[in-house]
Amino acid sequence: MLTYNSDLKIFYSTLVNDNHFFSGFGTRDLGDGRNLRNIFQFLHQNKIDYKKLVVLEQIHSVNVASFNEEGEGNLIKIEETDGVITNKKKTVLLVRTADCLPIIFVEKSAGLIGISHQGWRGSFKKMVIRIVEKMVQAGAEGKRILVAIGPGIGSCCYNIDADRYYQFLEEFDGYANKIFTVRRGKRYLNLMLFNYLLLKEAGIKEKNIDFFPFCTCCDKKRFFSFRRDKKKDYGEMFSFVIMY
Repeated sequence: MLTYNSDLKIFYSTLVNDNHFFSGFGTRDLGDGRNLRNIFQFLHQNKIDYKKLVVLEQIHSVNVASFNEEGEGNLIKIEETDGVITNKKKTVLLVRTADCLPIIFVEKSAGLIGISHQGWRGSFKKMVIRIVEKMVQAGAEGKRILVAIGPGIGSCCYNIDADRYYQFLEEFDGYANKIFTVRRGKRYLNLMLFNYLLLKEAGIKEKNIDFFPFCTCCDKKRFFSFRRDKKKDYGEMFSFVIMY
């Protein structure tokens, strides 16, 4: 289950976190994740022991990188990438979101971790399946992969236009009755459920998937939301995973 740590001001999955794996989904209390100082401050204040911080320069793609500890310094930026995996210990993998979904992947016996960012584009192109495939290629067993889906916009708020709706309908006809609802003539997409179904399609067991039950757009106190805030008070949460 996902639970809240009031000291760290993060949500985390009890499936994932243990003595060797630490992860979290940040809240707006930690500041705007686009400002690297807020991230370094969080790591320093909470005495998180790390060698490398890997930050993705997200472009709503389905590009997945494998990080092998190359690069000087403790900050590594990977361009034009929305997913990353590694088998390196003390390496923080991090994404930033504000309505899109942050998703954390761990295969404990193989010593692999991953993280990804996906909005509707990445979800449509099956980013989570790409991550799972990449981890399996690196030595993971699909049945052992644990996944935590973090805070994102809910179907209560995520209405989409007709063109996008028919795009999904054409590609994912079998999921349409599950991932869409229609209210007052508007179509709403359940992005979290859609990715949950894609993970099951990729062979991830239901019991190995944890998910966040709230909506970033609704919960102004705890989360930034691009759709809700736009240019007024727009920021991004950061989510991360590290292995020891």
